[in-house]
Amino acid sequence: MASSPLLVEDRQVPLDATSDPPALFDGTTRLYICYTCPFAQRVWITRNVKGLQEKIKLVPIDLANRPAWFKENVNPANKVPALEHNGKIIGESLDLIKYVDSNFDGPSLYPEDPAKREFGEGLLKYLDATFVKTVFGSFKGDPANETASVFDHLENALKKFDDGPFFLGELSLVDIAYIPFIQRFQVFLNEVFKYDIVAGRPKLASWIEEMNTMVAYTQTKPDSEYVINFFKKFMVRVTLLKFYNAEMAF
Repeated sequence: MASSPLLVEDRQVPLDATSDPPALFDGTTRLYICYTCPFAQRVWITRNVKGLQEKIKLVPIDLANRPAWFKENVNPANKVPALEHNGKIIGESLDLIKYVDSNFDGPSLYPEDPAKREFGEGLLKYLDATFVKTVFGSFKGDPANETASVFDHLENALKKFDDGPFFLGELSLVDIAYIPFIQRFQVFLNEVFKYDIVAGRPKLASWIEEMNTMVAYTQTKPDSEYVINFFKKFMVRVTLLKFYNAEMAF
């Protein structure tokens, strides 16, 4: 397993609509994030695991009151994460974790073994296309039943390679891509639905336990209370949208 750097950084105050922009494209490599965004967290963890805290500067953005210059001068999509590197801006979290892994020093986070790479690519596709959508969709129904197949899929995936506790044996970008969402889902489903996602899934339980030993990850975790309140608001929005659409049908 790649060892996690022990450097724990103080969190800066996020930049908002009243903040001046940094000196854009001055040669500094900057990672624009939101502290509570799981997509940005993927890249943040990758940076930390590779020990790039001194080479990639974190620039937190307040997404609820984001500065106009962020869209105008940094990322036209107005989203995080975004990486400012070599005079260009790169976005999309899965692309970015691969970019950071390939273009910066530090331990490699993707195996050379073709079989592991192929399996890893399949898991990355499954993550955003199936896993996240299924779990979010279950919030308005019965998560224990509706998410059983996707959590079982992860349990079985963790049995594929026996040379370590991670999805590809050793720590990889696959683990980094999954953990922000699994952490949030575990907290919320347990608190609101009393559903323990690791019950009967020992591999998943061990994987979460192993991830929680890594400072490179744990220093990026959002507060559990924030996660619960955010998802509760999400549920309310979904309910209101369903009601609105039903009303519009009459």
